[in-house]
This record gives sequence, structure tokens and C-alpha cells, in this order.
Amino acid sequence: MSAGDDLEARQRKHVMFTWSAQGSAASVRISGGRGARFVDHDGREFLDFESQVFNCNAGHGQASISEAIASQASTLSCAHPAAVFEAKAALGERLARVTPEGISKFFLCLSGAEANENALKMARFVTGRSKIIARRRSYHGASMGALSLTGDPRRWAAEPGLWGVERIEDPYCYRCPFGQTYPGCGVQCAEHLEHVIQMEGPERIAAVFIEGVTGANGGFVPPPEYWPRLRELCTKYGILLVADEVFTGFGRTGKWFAVDHWDVQPDLITMGKGITSGYAPLGAVGLTDRVAAHFDERALQCGLTNYAHPIACAAANATIDLYERDDLIGNAARMGEVLKRGLEALKAKHEVVGDARNLGLFGTLELVTDRVLKTPLVPYNGALIPGSKAARLKLALHQRGLHILLRWNYLFIAPPLCIDEDDLNRGLLLIDDALTEVFA
Repeated sequence: MSAGDDLEARQRKHVMFTWSAQGSAASVRISGGRGARFVDHDGREFLDFESQVFNCNAGHGQASISEAIASQASTLSCAHPAAVFEAKAALGERLARVTPEGISKFFLCLSGAEANENALKMARFVTGRSKIIARRRSYHGASMGALSLTGDPRRWAAEPGLWGVERIEDPYCYRCPFGQTYPGCGVQCAEHLEHVIQMEGPERIAAVFIEGVTGANGGFVPPPEYWPRLRELCTKYGILLVADEVFTGFGRTGKWFAVDHWDVQPDLITMGKGITSGYAPLGAVGLTDRVAAHFDERALQCGLTNYAHPIACAAANATIDLYERDDLIGNAARMGEVLKRGLEALKAKHEVVGDARNLGLFGTLELVTDRVLKTPLVPYNGALIPGSKAARLKLALHQRGLHILLRWNYLFIAPPLCIDEDDLNRGLLLIDDALTEVFA
């Protein structure tokens, strides 16, 4: 038995896996890493094209983050939620500097899911309204409120969930739910919001929750008119616009936040994942002064024991400093152009690739069995059947030392923002090779 096998056996005996049947859960073995690569317990190296779970934006083995954590732990490692300390004050200042203009106050929590949970509560507190609008294909987190906002099938097992969530269709241009083609569509996916607002009663709707770019439900990059139109409609009806940037925040799309591509100011913005690059658990809700002012004389009834944990704040400060010092946001934009060319080349070569899309270092290959009919390789919410071509592709990618997510018929490419052109092209070559093996 290898060192990795032995360790996994020990862990499975007492520790449960997330989002999996325990008997068939697939593990990710990792003992360390550097940059865009990590190694398992047997010394095998992997190119990380998923950034662990889309959170290790700064990359593996970043000493400046680890050292900041160690330094904080040696001075102040436990603090009351109401405590005042340097790392917390400094993080608020850093976040105000990098978030969209107008966002100036921050509620610091434990995760992206909790950020969305708190943003939902805040929206209801501020407006006095109960309904929330979210998208059909979306993911906002695994806690009950965030899961209730979520559109994808991970919500189903926990239903009925929270009452009052209404849904709109997605900016899914490859499979437009309205049967339209951009740009002649009039961006119907955005106009659909006004229809739902009118049908549900604008005076009853507290907020609209939208991912900057749809994450693990397909990587849908919206048309350029989409986000500005959502902003117009929310302003028109006095509804709060919440940008869920848990997945896309902190450089993933080549800007600090995805909404920066369209110069949109949300009323609230939620963050997680890349805020500490996964080095410590942290989430945040950013608010405009106007929204935050509601709580000047009213209690903000949100918070948990480890709110704004000192070690997490220190990790976030060091992570943001690293993004700026090493120009990782700029690198994501530059490598995004390389990724775009590579994805288009894969689409041109492989009939199984129906669509290729990306924004910065978040890319998606949509796999089909028929390009004309756009038949998905794996149906919506379908399982990877052992022996199927999809299952064989997943195995072929792993055998080539590529850590990457294949979910349904979507193959996601999201490496750490520190990746260089050689490693990015190497990973694309491994994808090319695996597609050739399975589908040629």
C-alpha cells in the first residue's frame, strides 16, 4: 500500500466527504505545491486547472501568505467578534480600495456561502420586503439560505428551503432559453428580469442575486449589455442588486471583480474563495454607504463567533498584497487571451467541443455528441456512467496529471492566476491529448 493509500484509508474511517456518497467519494490527494502545481503523498505532480475548488487564485506555496498567518497566530490568534485589531482594520481598507466604486463597508464572515446568507438577510432588513430573484442555473452556497437561492440540482435534496425565491433565465447564449441569437435577441435574458419583477410585484422584491459570471453551472459569460441593464431595472424598481462574486472575485476573470468588466456598481457584493486564496476560511459582504446606513441606528442581526477571525484577516491582507505586488490580476487578463486562443483551437479540432468560452482565467468547453443538435455529452444533472466516454475522459485527464473539473458536459479551466504561458499551454495540450484518446 502506498503512503497515499494508507493515509486515505485512515481518513475515510472517521472523516466524511462533502457532496458525495461516502462509499464512492473521489478524493484529491495533496501534500504540498508551488505555483500552479501540487504533489500528492506519493510524489506525483499535478497541474492544477481547478485551483483546488476555484479558490486557490494566488497559487500554491505562497510564502508571504503563510508567513502572515504565522505572524498573526503568534500575536493574536483568537478575538471577540467585536474586537478591534490591526488586521481587521487593514482588511477593510484594502477591500474598499479594490472593490467596485461605491462599496465602502464590509461585513466579514466565514465563507462565500455565509456571505450570501448574510446578504440575503440584509436585503430583507433594509427593504422590508421578502422576495428574492435569482437565476435558474446558479450556485450561491451550501447553507440553507444560500442553497435556497441556488438554481442547480444541489438544492433539490434540501427543499423546500426558504420561501420567496423567484427565478429568471440565464444569459446562456449557446443554448438561449428564449430561442434567440445574439445580438439580434435584444438581450432578452436581461429584459426577462423586468417581466418577473412585474409578475411578482416590485414592492415585494428585496433583491436580485446574480453571479458575476455563472460558475459551476456552465461558465456563461453574459453579453456586454446584460449587467448594465440589470442595474437599470433594479434602480427603476428600487430593488437591491447583489453581485455574487464568490467564484469570480479577486482576479479570476482578469479584473478584480467580474462586474468591473461592465462598470456596474452593485448595492451589495459577496466574496469568498479568492479573498484568502483558500489559505484560511473567510467571506465578506460589501455594501454601499446608502445600504449600510440602514444599520446606523438599527441592529445588524448577523454574525457568528468567529466573525472576522484574526488569522483569516491576516491571510486576506497578505493575499491582496500579493495580487497587487505580482500583478496577478493583470496576468489573469493576459493569460486569458492565451486561454481564449487555446480553447478556440480545441473547438476547431474536436467535434465533441460544441462551444468554447472564457473570461480571463475562467474557461469552459461544452461537450456535445452532435454539434448541429447541440446534444449534451452528459444530460443536465446526469451522472458519469462508468465506462462512458465522459467517465473515460475524466480518467484520461487524471492519468495525465491534470486536476480539472468535468461536471455534466462542462469541462472547466480555472488555473491559479500565477500560471505562466508554458504551463497554461501544457495543460491545454493535455486536454487535447485526452480528447483525442477518448473521442478520435
